[in-house]
Amino acid sequence: MPPATGGGLAESELRPRRGRCSPQAARAAGRDVAAEAVARSPKRPAWGSRRFEAAGWWALLALVTLLSFATRFHRLDEPPHICWDETHFGKMGSYYINRTFFFDVHPPLGKMLIGLAGYLSGYDGTFLFQKPGDKYEHHSYMGMRGFCAFLGSWLVPFAYLTVLDLSKSLSAALLTAALLTFDTGCLTLSQYILLDPILMFFIMAAMLSMVKYNSCADRPFSAPWWFWLSLTGVSLAGALGVKFVGLFIILQVGLNTIADLWYLFGDLSLSLVTVGKHLTARVLCLIVLPLALYTATFAVHFMVLSKSGPGDGFFSSAFQARLSGNNLHNASIPEHLAYGSVITVKNLRMAIGYLHSHRHLYPEGIGARQQQVTTYLHKDYNNLWIIKKHNTNSDPLDPSFPVEFVRHGDIIRLEHKETSRNLHSHYHEAPMTRKHYQVTGYGINGTGDSNDFWRIEVVNRKFGNRIKVLRSRIRFIHLVTGCVLGSSGKVLPKWGWEQLEVTCTPYLKETLNSIWNVEDHINPKLPNISLDVLQPSFPEILLESHMVMIRGNSGLKPKDNEFTSKPWHWPINYQGLRFSGVNDTDFRVYLLGNPVVWWLNLLSIALYLLSGSIIAVAMQRGARLPAEVAGLSQVLLRGGGQVLLGWTLHYFPFFLMGRVLYFHHYFPAMLFSSMLTGILWDTLLRLCAWGLASWPLARGIHVAGILSLLLGTAYSFYLFHPLAYGMVGPLAQDPQSPMAGLRWLDSWDF
Repeated sequence: MPPATGGGLAESELRPRRGRCSPQAARAAGRDVAAEAVARSPKRPAWGSRRFEAAGWWALLALVTLLSFATRFHRLDEPPHICWDETHFGKMGSYYINRTFFFDVHPPLGKMLIGLAGYLSGYDGTFLFQKPGDKYEHHSYMGMRGFCAFLGSWLVPFAYLTVLDLSKSLSAALLTAALLTFDTGCLTLSQYILLDPILMFFIMAAMLSMVKYNSCADRPFSAPWWFWLSLTGVSLAGALGVKFVGLFIILQVGLNTIADLWYLFGDLSLSLVTVGKHLTARVLCLIVLPLALYTATFAVHFMVLSKSGPGDGFFSSAFQARLSGNNLHNASIPEHLAYGSVITVKNLRMAIGYLHSHRHLYPEGIGARQQQVTTYLHKDYNNLWIIKKHNTNSDPLDPSFPVEFVRHGDIIRLEHKETSRNLHSHYHEAPMTRKHYQVTGYGINGTGDSNDFWRIEVVNRKFGNRIKVLRSRIRFIHLVTGCVLGSSGKVLPKWGWEQLEVTCTPYLKETLNSIWNVEDHINPKLPNISLDVLQPSFPEILLESHMVMIRGNSGLKPKDNEFTSKPWHWPINYQGLRFSGVNDTDFRVYLLGNPVVWWLNLLSIALYLLSGSIIAVAMQRGARLPAEVAGLSQVLLRGGGQVLLGWTLHYFPFFLMGRVLYFHHYFPAMLFSSMLTGILWDTLLRLCAWGLASWPLARGIHVAGILSLLLGTAYSFYLFHPLAYGMVGPLAQDPQSPMAGLRWLDSWDF
């Protein structure tokens, strides 16, 4: 038989009124009372024997698991082309196989696992993953899709076991399993090379493990207790290692742990030494172990991605020096900046990039119509500048001239190497930051005006000191206006190629946005020094990577004409997301939740809040409930409350986020709402059957209700399954379409 749980049943309400007992004893007492009450209910189906019950339990678990795997792996190879974000995560898997460094706003574990799955299944990392619709042809993609489908298939049995532990009801667990098995949205997300099935796998594994170790509360420090507690920590590390959304399940486990320790602290029968052991065990398994594993994923990430790649520019010069193939790796460059040097100038704020210009002009109405100056995150010839004296056009590299070093406080010009225009500023407003001044490229072949002059300053240095490449933190002060060169970090519109805005700010407050360092340095008249001394330590790399990821996440803003959604859209299934295809000749896949499942979940949340509030108020007022009702009420409040907390934590934080949001962000919360639906309807039907016990057909009310929900969910899946498995032919508005008549909302675009 499955073990009992302490998370879903009574605690304080079922404690004896006389004296105090331990939390473990209280939980055990609560489970016994509730289980006995529900067992006495004439509506609960009876099993013939313990052996038959165990066999039936395993058979149902096997059936649920088999059905989940069958639905997820059916037609997994279709379509044989890139769908939606497979472009990104398949490409990142290729980077791991090729050991090429890249940048992503999410932690590395999910992409590493995708890359490993591809490598083990024979994929060689040569497919380009350029855009949705590109055919895979001879490239092996099934290993990566199969890995994601494998993890996505476990969501159903994990939810089944979690609800079974919280409610002690097979029918509640079966209903939950059916809701997730027959949801077209969960099915679709599980069949492609995405992070979502990996993230949800670890979230549900953490939830199940937490419930299981709660169920062992009456056997602390036993082998099962240690196993489930440790597995909770491993799962938390996995969830956070895939996406920062894993912080929400960490918060849920943390709240559960704090409540658990508070009850233990209040148990006077336990010594403080025992309480200390409980605290130590949780610190080790739920803090130290997850942090160690999370850090280890980054260690592997940096060890595997040892070659220079498209992510170099997001990181500091010192970070880049460790990447083979980068021009800073094992490089030797002149140490001190001199006139005539060809340089790149990098902003010190993470994920801002290099000072950059190109031949395109600012559009009409955006300040002066001169050459654009931006920052760009990638290595590019348009990042190169020549540093010159402000008052002469003579060539400093002429062998007849002696080397003259640039010093703190010098007045200089920066001439763009590719276009021969000078870095320039004036009193026109910047394109995005209105209180700042515009920065442009101006002049012909280095000849401009006095607005091209800048004073170069080394932060915290005195006049006359030389400027060191890579190490000196420098500022550029515009001589005419007195403003400081910097980057606002704002993304320019399409006319600016979605690069970042460069401005000259009249506010002289020292921030990283206005501090730069010289990275590349070419000057044939100077001796070189080795850059090996610049390579950072692992803690420095780890800290820098997190700063870059956090900034990258905050910078994810909606682009022009980009399809996004709002959090209030999600629970009502307001709008789906096109994975593949746009017309009647394409293979079309559309991410949309099964409306019957989603609207039932939404109704269940409202019903739970209503019924749970009524029961909680009645119990708080000392209402004497019959034993059967009391037991079922505890299941509803404790078990339902646990999953409602999970739904709340995984949904409402999105209302506070300023980054771009998509429909798929709701699916972790949807898992919890489906578990709540299973617990709620099973409990309500049992209460209804108990209330009508005098009627001849009362025994069948619960069974009929559960069967109706199961069959209705299965039939709705039959109607909407083409959304997940793909459609070819007429669109939904055509009577000949397989989806004819099923476009219940105008916002559904299939």
